[in-house]
This record gives sequence, structure tokens and C-alpha cells, in this order.
Amino acid sequence: MSLGQPSHIRRVGPGRLACLAPHLFSALLAWLVASSAAAQAPGASARQEAGRPAQEAARSMRAARPSGAAMHARLQLATGAAFAPDGSLWVVGLNERQQLFVQHSPADALGKWSEPRLLETGRDDISADGENRPKIAFGPRGWVVISYTQPLPKPYTGMIRLLRSSDGGRTFSAPFTAHQDRQEITHRFESIAFDPQGQLHVLWVDKRDQPARGSGQSYAGAAIYRNVSRDGGASFGPDLKLADHSCECCRIALATGPDGQLRAMWRHVFNDQIRDHAFADLGSEAPNRIERASHDDWQIQACPHHGPGLARASQGYHAVWFGIRKQGGRDEAAVRYGRLDAAGRSLPETVRVLPDARAEHADVLSDGERVAIVWRVTEGMDTSLRLWASRDGGQRFVLSDLARVQGHNDHPRLVQQGARMVVVWRTAQEIQVHELSF
Repeated sequence: MSLGQPSHIRRVGPGRLACLAPHLFSALLAWLVASSAAAQAPGASARQEAGRPAQEAARSMRAARPSGAAMHARLQLATGAAFAPDGSLWVVGLNERQQLFVQHSPADALGKWSEPRLLETGRDDISADGENRPKIAFGPRGWVVISYTQPLPKPYTGMIRLLRSSDGGRTFSAPFTAHQDRQEITHRFESIAFDPQGQLHVLWVDKRDQPARGSGQSYAGAAIYRNVSRDGGASFGPDLKLADHSCECCRIALATGPDGQLRAMWRHVFNDQIRDHAFADLGSEAPNRIERASHDDWQIQACPHHGPGLARASQGYHAVWFGIRKQGGRDEAAVRYGRLDAAGRSLPETVRVLPDARAEHADVLSDGERVAIVWRVTEGMDTSLRLWASRDGGQRFVLSDLARVQGHNDHPRLVQQGARMVVVWRTAQEIQVHELSF
């Protein structure tokens, strides 16, 4: 696999956008409903969402070229990305040999990639599939942290592992476990972020509070746990419970509030197995101080593997999420966009369905009044990457097609540094990067 071939970046600006007025779609996402509702157990693999053997895609940034059908079958494409303080773009993921690599591209030539650099992870297995991807975060003082979930032999169990650097990513430590609990249970689906004060926050889905078999007690879902490091990952404070009764296998979204504290949003199990979303302020150490952030009232005893996205707004937050709600006497499955107030409560008048009945795995970022939402949609053999862009804080959006590929591909991810926003989308053949200008 060659990950160092240079290419040019594709910039997306107003001239490439076609206008679409926001409106609601009632078409049922039948295939997505079936795949989520038929999840056989919490932690069931999202690999079934993958496409077919890949062909070369045009108008994108080449960074990964495996060869052979066997590589396509084995390659886990879920990749993390972040901007470094110098403006270079870094990615972390697995190659066809299941080895963890990092690669970067300079700020003034994002299409010119460095050669991939393999990182030492010992004998760790690494999850890089769907919502459970390696991640990278940059902090002050040259701190860089890479995270991943290490699957353990027992089904649906794992450890959150970190590698840290104090020299801007030139060298990394050996992997170590981020949490104090060492039971062979679920510690999975981590998210990491440095806050504006330089503190590293690690959050994950955790099942340490599950009652013992035969106890007669019940406990819906899992829990969200977290801890904090004030020295770039060299040491951590205690494991803290953020909330009981989270969904088991969905990503946790993070965003910084106006006070500099991080906020989290995740799929939560409310009463009667309603799997909507919860919101919490990480500035508090008291557990279960949450707000309900969505009201689809989706009742399902399985995890849909479809977590939310969260971004700060001028007042409150922008959010995207997948859910199923009753609409006109039938189930409407859709990815929705909506605004939350400063406390994380849904503002119902802002909620709308994305302009694509089969949209999935959307992400959102904002800069001032500019809001970007990206998602992918599969149509037959093709998967398209689409952008919904707003210049007025989410009141009106414009729709654009960014790219189309055939075959296996990752969920698109938005990456931001100040006003600069790019979309990173990895396929079986390449890593595409699209810089957004609107």
C-alpha cells in the first residue's frame, strides 16, 4: 500500500454549489432501518455498510492504494484526522496489514503527502471500522495523542489505548491504557479532545456498572465514562462516570462551549428503550446531569451504530443525528439537523431532515455563521459524498455533490482549524480531502 503519492487538493466554493431550499422528506430509509433494527447484539459490526471492490475515483487526493481483492476484504478504512498547530493535516489509520500509520500534508500544499510512518503498537489488535476509529488530537507544548480501541478476546470488550508525543509527533510512546478499570468488559468507542486550557479529555462507552448475572437487577445499555489529563497524557485523574444508560455502540460527539468547557452528545437509552440523544457539560464531575437533545422517540432494543455530530453555534449548538420517528402514521427514518440551546436542549422549530432520504453518518462543523454538514449516500454501486452549507447560522442551506466512488469507503469526517474546514473521506483506493470555501 502506497500512502505517499502527491495530488492536488480540490476546493469547494460557492461556484460549485446548487441551491436547494430546506424541506422535509418523508421517504423511508428502508435499507438503513433494516440494518440498524436487525442488529443482532450490541457491538454488532458495521462492516455490512461497506461497499464493493473499489475502482479509481477522480477529483480526489490520493493517499492509499491497496492492491488485490484480499486487501479490499481485509482493509479497515476508518481513519482519524486533525490539524496540527502549524496547519498541516494529519491522518491516522490502519494499512492493509492492520498496522497503525500516521501521515501528514503541509498547510500550503495539502495534496502533497508525507510517506506513511508506522507506529509501534506491540501485539495490540486495533479497531478501525465504522464508528470505532483511531483518532488524533493536538495540544499545547508539542503534545500529540493518538487513541484507538483494542478489542479483547471476549466479544464486545476492549481497552482504550493511547500513544503520546511531546515533540509534535516526531516520536510516540508505546501504547498504554487510558482508564484505571482493567476488567475484560466494554471500554470502547472513545473520543478525545484537548480543551482550550490544554487539558486532554478522554470519553468512552463503559460497562463496569452492569449487574452480575443472576442478580435479578437490570441495567439498560452501558455508561459514559471519562477522565482528564493535565500533562498531555502522561498521567490521568480518576475515571469519572458521566452518565448511566448510554447506547452501546455509537460515537460520542464533542464540542467546545463559549466558556471553554467541552460538551458531549451521545445516543442515550431513555425509559422504555427510547434511543434518543443526551447532552452534558464536562465541567461538572457530578454524574447524570444530562439534557435530552433529541425527541424522535425511537424505541429499539439494539444499537444502530450511528452516533451524532455536534458543533458550537453563535448561541447554543448545531447538531446532526440519525433517528426514526412517527410521521403521518408511519416511521420516518432520517438524518436530522437541529439547533440546541446553550444547555443542550433541542429547539424543535429548527429541526429538519437532511435533503437526502438515504443520508447516513453525517458530521457538522461551524465557524461563526458558516455551518457545514457532510454525509454519504449509497445509490446502487456508487457512494456519493455530499455537503450542505449555510452562511446564515443554519437558517438556509445549499446542497453540493463533492465526490462519488464505487466500493468500500469510510464515513466522511469534517476537520477544522479556525475558519479553515476540510472534509476527509477515505476509500479503498485513496484518502480524499476537500477544502470548503463558502
